[in-house]
Amino acid sequence: MEVRRDILWRVYLSFLGIVLLGMFILGRSVYIQQVEGDKWLALANKQQQRVIELEAARGTIYSEDGSMLSTSIPYFDIYIDFGAEGLRNKEGKLFRENLDSLSVSLAGLFKDRSAAEYKRILQDGYKKKHRYFLLKRNLSFDQYKKLRQFPLVRLGKNKSGFIAEVKDKRLNPFGLLANRTIGLSRTYRNEEGKIVSTNVGLEKTYDDVLKGESGKRLVRYLAGGVYKPVEGPEIEPRQGKDIISTIDVNIQDIVEHALLKMMVDNEAVHGTAIVMEVKTGKIKAIANLGRTSSGEYWEDLNYGLLATEPGSTFKLATMLALLEDGYVNLNDKVNLEKGSWRIGRRTVFDSERHGREEVTIRQAFEYSSNVAMAKLVNQYYGKKPDQFIKHLKKLGLDQPTGVDLVGESQPVIKTQKSKTWSATTLPWMSFGYEVLISPLQTLTLYNAVANEGRMMKPYLVNAVVESGTVVEKFEPVDKGKICDDKTLRQLHELLIGTCSHEGATGYRLFKDAGYKVAGKTGTALVANGNRGYADRIYQSSFAGYFPADNPVYSCIVVIKNKPFAQRFYGASVAGPVFKEIADKLYALQAGNSREGNSIPDEADSSMYKYAGASSDIREVLGRLEFNYEDNASFHEWSNVSSTVGYAVVKSNPVTPGIMPDLMGMGLKDALYLLESMQVKVIAEGKGKIAAQYPLAGTRLNKNQSVKIELR
Repeated sequence: MEVRRDILWRVYLSFLGIVLLGMFILGRSVYIQQVEGDKWLALANKQQQRVIELEAARGTIYSEDGSMLSTSIPYFDIYIDFGAEGLRNKEGKLFRENLDSLSVSLAGLFKDRSAAEYKRILQDGYKKKHRYFLLKRNLSFDQYKKLRQFPLVRLGKNKSGFIAEVKDKRLNPFGLLANRTIGLSRTYRNEEGKIVSTNVGLEKTYDDVLKGESGKRLVRYLAGGVYKPVEGPEIEPRQGKDIISTIDVNIQDIVEHALLKMMVDNEAVHGTAIVMEVKTGKIKAIANLGRTSSGEYWEDLNYGLLATEPGSTFKLATMLALLEDGYVNLNDKVNLEKGSWRIGRRTVFDSERHGREEVTIRQAFEYSSNVAMAKLVNQYYGKKPDQFIKHLKKLGLDQPTGVDLVGESQPVIKTQKSKTWSATTLPWMSFGYEVLISPLQTLTLYNAVANEGRMMKPYLVNAVVESGTVVEKFEPVDKGKICDDKTLRQLHELLIGTCSHEGATGYRLFKDAGYKVAGKTGTALVANGNRGYADRIYQSSFAGYFPADNPVYSCIVVIKNKPFAQRFYGASVAGPVFKEIADKLYALQAGNSREGNSIPDEADSSMYKYAGASSDIREVLGRLEFNYEDNASFHEWSNVSSTVGYAVVKSNPVTPGIMPDLMGMGLKDALYLLESMQVKVIAEGKGKIAAQYPLAGTRLNKNQSVKIELR
């Protein structure tokens, strides 16, 4: 009996303890919920909140003539907060009244679902009270503008729950044109919410200028890693500055078409072509094409900046050293040994067995004899190679050019301290082997000869612009004179002779050109990885300047051919590309010398640029029976300009809220475009538009004043 009473006492005591504990937990829960509820809710919200960066609108990259080469276009992601107060009031009266008409409107705009499906999606989101429901991604500005007029949406964010997240996408209006040089601008948000850029080309070099200053926004993270803005931007982002490049769109177009044509015709692996303005060092065009796995060509790498064995174009540096040191004159004799000469255990070969022996040094250069260069360098520098290498270093061939592009290769100029230096290194260096320099370095040297011996630093950006005002301007940089005037005259003669004397490697190319060209061919056998030279892969090149009597442009073309290509000589692969570029640029360049007669510097009716509606331009060209090339595809607006022998119609993309490119447009079209963007237009003069403020690509605000000048 006592045992039973003892057990019952323990059970009652345990039960009482459990009741007291339950009452305590219940009381504490009520206290936390009713008394401390706001405190703990705020703390929970705080733990789910984070400040993230808001990407600024990126600046625009312009060509020298004001065309947009790279710009940002706004896109919109649309979310719905089904918990918005306006949607939940009066048991969802607004939502129910507008549901059918909104569903029909969404189906009509996006055409990806039926109205019934949209209605079902919206009802489901409302029922589950989704606070940040993704409706649609990547809406264009035009789509977003239409969406804002839809039932319910037009009532505003608080009543409709519709939230628009704005983001920018980078667009290159000209597509392939200078794509690698302009660069890519790809951004993503990392796990910490920070914006990370992966850029190349000018987009990377000038990223700090273009990207602007990021803003900051307070957000709350929801399920699935989705975040919702809590209030709005705390700090507004500041738009990036624009840059005006040295690229000329017309020249770039000519260069790319000429290079692509030869690449396709010869099934080449990759190639580059660069045009530089002689007096300034401005790069007016740079094309880089590589063959993809599908057999098409794309701007995949900046081959103009990659160091390779240059081949015979390097012979200009060899002759500069020999002439500057006074070891040779152009009329001195040298024995070509019928095209082969043995030195040590190696044999130097000319590109072909020709049977020539005693020739002048001038002729040896024009024939592009490897034997002559190797013998002369070995004779005069064999016991003092540092003297020859000193000349190469003075020309800056041992250092990158410093062009404003990230990724320029480090050149290789061997010295006696190099691990791979041997008794035959110096002779092989004389004709462009056992050295590594980029095509841009070679072009910089040729440009210096064209520029009266003054070497100019190559560059790609003229100015940095903010809100239409130049905030930084870049001037040409003179790096000094490369040699004395006597040497310079002789180098000039050698390069002209290579393109004008019968039997020279460039003679057939330019014998009927009608203007003088100074240049040099190059053909180099290049290794194919572990296979070495067995695949007979040649790199063809041509470097020079024109017109030779008064140089305006220098140019280099370098093409790597496929294994066992039937055509591989510089004169037959790179040379025709150079000639096509030179022919077209010479024809476009007013004031050039042709056979000693000056072309009058006056208005040329064959040079024009007009802009307007694509349909209007096509109708006018058709009625006038113009021969034209239409590259505008489906774009509503375009411009037409002259090229050699025909007109070219190019797209002129117009984005709402962004200042369009009005150059060459008539007043009627310009007013239509600008007034549809709700800005105030101030027009001066008559004719077609020759100047606009702000520049194309600048973001426009409502009622902003815009000035256009017509001439």
